[in-house]
Order: sequence, then C-alpha cells, then structure tokens
Amino acid sequence: MTDIAPFAGFGLGLRRRHYADFLEGTVPVDFVEVISENYMVDGGKPLRLLEEARARHPVILHGVSMSIGSAHGLDADYLARLKALADRIEPLWMSDHLCWTRSSAHNTHDLLPLPLTAEALDVVCDNIERAQDALGRPMLFENPSSYLTFPEDEMAEWEFIAAMAQRTGCYLLLDVNNVYVSAHNHGFSAHDYLDGLPLDRVRQIHLAGHQPGDIIVDTHDRAVSDGVWALYAEAMRRLGPVATMIERDDKIPPLPNLLDELARARDFATQTWEAVAA
Repeated sequence: MTDIAPFAGFGLGLRRRHYADFLEGTVPVDFVEVISENYMVDGGKPLRLLEEARARHPVILHGVSMSIGSAHGLDADYLARLKALADRIEPLWMSDHLCWTRSSAHNTHDLLPLPLTAEALDVVCDNIERAQDALGRPMLFENPSSYLTFPEDEMAEWEFIAAMAQRTGCYLLLDVNNVYVSAHNHGFSAHDYLDGLPLDRVRQIHLAGHQPGDIIVDTHDRAVSDGVWALYAEAMRRLGPVATMIERDDKIPPLPNLLDELARARDFATQTWEAVAA
C-alpha cells in the first residue's frame, strides 16, 4: 500500500443544503468530505452529484458503518461496495471511526464504544488489516467521543490508538472536539491524550461543536467552542501542517457562516506554524 502524504488543506463536509453552492459556484475550500454510505450505489443522482463535486475539489470518503470493532468481522459486501466507490472517485483518502455499529444481525447506525482491552485491540487490528487489504489503500481512523468506560479497560484510549496504528500501519483522523468531550466527561487531561498519540500518523483534524453540560455531548449542531479552539491550537503546535475540516451535521447554517469558521481555523493554524518556525 502507498503512504498517505500530509496535506495542509482546509475543507468542509459536503451537505445537501450546500450542494448548489459547491456545484454552481466557486467555494474557497481545499477539499470536501462526504459520508461514504450515502454514495455506495451503482448510479443515480447522489453519485452524479458527487462526481461533479469531485471534478471541482479533492474528496475525502468518511464512513460511519464499517464497524471496525465488530467481533463478527467485517461485511464483505460492504467492503466491495466501498472499494467500487473509491475506485470511481479516487478520494484523497478514506476514513472511519474506532467503534462498532453492528452485531451479526443488526446495524445500530450508532458509533458504539469499545472496551479498551488487549482482546478488543486484536479484533480491531485484524479488521483494519482486512479492510486495508480489501481496499488496496491505507485508511484513517477517528478517535470517538465517549460517555462511558468499561470496568474491563486495561489501557487509556490514546494507548489503544497508538498500538493500533503501530500494528496496522493505519493513519489517524484526530477529532479535537471528541478529545475535548471525552476529557471533560472522564476527567483525564486532553494534553496527556495528545502526548500519547503517534502524531506522525495524523493526517486530518475534525473540528465541531458540542452541547455543554455536566456531561458534554458531541452534537455537531453548533459552532466550535473556545475550549476546542484552544486545544486545536495546541494540536497544531505539535502536528505541523495537516488537513483540517469543520463538521456540521445538524442545524446547518448558511455556507458563509461555515466559511468564517474555516477561515478562523486557517488563521489559527497559520499563526501557529509561523510561531513554531520562528
């Protein structure tokens, strides 16, 4: 498999509300990200729209249903359809989540947490290797937002992710909002989390909003918070140039609002890189 080179671009998720903006005008982004499962079809309008978007921008395929943590293994038909989409679109890269979504008979369509154990790590690594072999390319996997822990846990999440990347050669999608959410909910240090990751494997960052409270919920329905911006700046000091995307999946605002947030990310990153280089 080929390596994934760093790409210091700034992009948005391609959502239905903004199709016309992306297909009829010039949107100042370096890439767009789409939900893979929405386009894993043989033809029709969604795939045609994606092909039109691909003619204008690099595309990242971001999955939500691979179920990389499934003890039942991966769905061969799912992998075949995903490969067909990737061969057709030639994405910048492909990603999914460190979670499980299905049992042998049911897909929950939720990103469910994994116990952080050696046994679960073996399952995840076997599934990642199968996925990468089937797709013929390396993948990125995203750290989840978390609301519970398991009494069986044997390691910290960042230790689990570091071992996963080392064993499989996969890359990482660092969701800074998810680190912030999980650190608040479980009382660990977000900076310790960053310290423990193999940052040389990170190729993309997600930024999103969350619902505040005693338990923070990752909702993707509001602007990025000040605390997440601060953690993003810290991450960029450690990472150097990587791709950044603003995620919004509910209460989606007009495109100029998201472009303003993306400009803020670009300013944060540029100022941080310049300060590190000075």
